Amino acid sequence: MPLFPMQSNLSPQPAPAAPSPAPTQGLAPDDATLARQLADRIRARFAKTLVGQDNLRESLIVTLVAGGHILIESVPGLAKTTAAQTLATSVSGTFKRVQCTPDLMPSDLVGTQVFNFASQKFTTQIGPIHANFVLLDEINRSNAKTQSAMLEAMAEGATTIGGERIALPKPFMVIATQNPIEEEGTFNLPEAQMDRFMMKAVMTYPTADEETRMLSLLTTRGSDTLDPTTLNDDVISIRDVEFLRSSARRVHTSEAIMRYAVDIAATSRGAGTHPVKGLAQLVRLGASPRASIALVRIGQANALLAGRDYVIPEDVKSFVLEVMRHRIMLTFEAMADGVSADQVIDSIVKAVPVP
Repeated sequence: MPLFPMQSNLSPQPAPAAPSPAPTQGLAPDDATLARQLADRIRARFAKTLVGQDNLRESLIVTLVAGGHILIESVPGLAKTTAAQTLATSVSGTFKRVQCTPDLMPSDLVGTQVFNFASQKFTTQIGPIHANFVLLDEINRSNAKTQSAMLEAMAEGATTIGGERIALPKPFMVIATQNPIEEEGTFNLPEAQMDRFMMKAVMTYPTADEETRMLSLLTTRGSDTLDPTTLNDDVISIRDVEFLRSSARRVHTSEAIMRYAVDIAATSRGAGTHPVKGLAQLVRLGASPRASIALVRIGQANALLAGRDYVIPEDVKSFVLEVMRHRIMLTFEAMADGVSADQVIDSIVKAVPVP
């Protein structure tokens, strides 16, 4: 018997080529129409609870469809919590509200293990973050350890309790609020945590007419606080949300739109095809690739809600401030001169050519 295997005279066969990925299936003719109808039902619910703040309403709806999380920032009394509750209760999913405080621990949010004396075993008790919609009120009041627990849930869609990994329900969306003017008892969100939010909406004071309409709504309703049970039962289902998100992913995005989103994010880092002069003196840290991903996802969702199966540049530009403002870190010189992140983003959008 030969000690070595006999060599074959046949030439080696080439390895089989990897199968090419299947093309993404486009939208059906009625998908965009159904998506607009579902969005209009959510808008109708907002009309009964919120006066004005159209930009915030659209930001919430688009973020829901795009499958991201949103951070709402404003001074007290501008109905941040009301807006978040309106969106969450417009879907027939589970909703939990967490009032963040400095003594809030990760176990209060994620869950913990409780010893059962009857069975002499530990049982897992999940926390309020295990819901379809989670409102984290005054998120910057929670300490750094609790913020890290939120980071895992938002980034990975799962939590770890006692070494056991527990998946969060789908869909999962975090709506967080924060007050920018208070400093005592607050912990600023780190850059890594801020980057997990797909959008950051900033609310402004209402006009005199809007404030008058708000007072009229309160007197008609008879209560200063929102009671979701008093609203009609015209809510969309979890399956409707999954349909909206899957449909948004199937909206066609051309290579030109993708390069446009990448160019905007790269320009904030001092690169791009048309760099902004003097940007290095204003920005110490530009937007990460998550910004370009968010711009494309938001563009797809915005196009779907507009009744189109393709993305146009205006879909990306409509929410560029909300996507970019919390991903750009300004220099001390820029903050001393009163330059805002929105002003920097406006200069970037003007410099980048539209395809």
